[in-house]
Amino acid sequence: MDYPLLVGKDYPASSRFEPANLLREARRQRGLPEVRVPEVCLLDPDGDIVRFLSGTGRGRRHPGWACYHTDMWTADLDGVALGVVGMAVGAPFAVLVAEQLAVSGAELVVSITSAGQLAPLPRTPCFVLIERALRDEGTSAHYLPPARWGRLDDRLRARLEGAFGELGEPVLAGASWTTDAPYRETATAIDAAQAAGVVCVEMEAAALYAYAQARDRRVVCLAHITNTMATDGDDFEKGRDNGAPDALAVARAVALALR
Repeated sequence: MDYPLLVGKDYPASSRFEPANLLREARRQRGLPEVRVPEVCLLDPDGDIVRFLSGTGRGRRHPGWACYHTDMWTADLDGVALGVVGMAVGAPFAVLVAEQLAVSGAELVVSITSAGQLAPLPRTPCFVLIERALRDEGTSAHYLPPARWGRLDDRLRARLEGAFGELGEPVLAGASWTTDAPYRETATAIDAAQAAGVVCVEMEAAALYAYAQARDRRVVCLAHITNTMATDGDDFEKGRDNGAPDALAVARAVALALR
């Protein structure tokens, strides 16, 4: 039986449906000005960073972000201008937003997502710089031929060496498992991921890295390890202000290292 996900692909071909066209029509329909987004943008799948920026008054809505599904908040992080898009959960949505960010002026997209711990770590919560991600999702198959891993660009990884030494919460380097189905993390699937050497499970990184490679874009994915899939008590605790200040500090460190 032919599996539709792997049939009818033409990887070098351009798409008939382009993000720039969608945003053009969204601006027209909504009467939005054409204003570029910051060069550095952050995907915040949980929405905690957006809620922190809006609730503390440290952020303001971007006047020209034309995405139909999301809002953007902008903030100045001690000289680093950052645009933050919340609630882009899962591989398809994260890549949809990343595509729109790129044609809106973003030169670097950082994703910081909550993740479940699958291997022993020195402490939690902590961040993991995702160097490679198991492609157990569908979106990456539309950008690259089938393969096991999505990977952080080697040039970006080299420039991030030593970038996180001064932060309050540790940033480790490791591999993740990107799944489309968090409620199908069976013992068999977990065993297979652990055997591959992953330290955490999340929902976006493999697809974002495939998109970045196919489109020659700069994307850096990090996981905020906060839980053991709710199998133990006191899971999903990110720390002060739901981890937003720590996540913003990590995003700033990435931006400084790569700008």
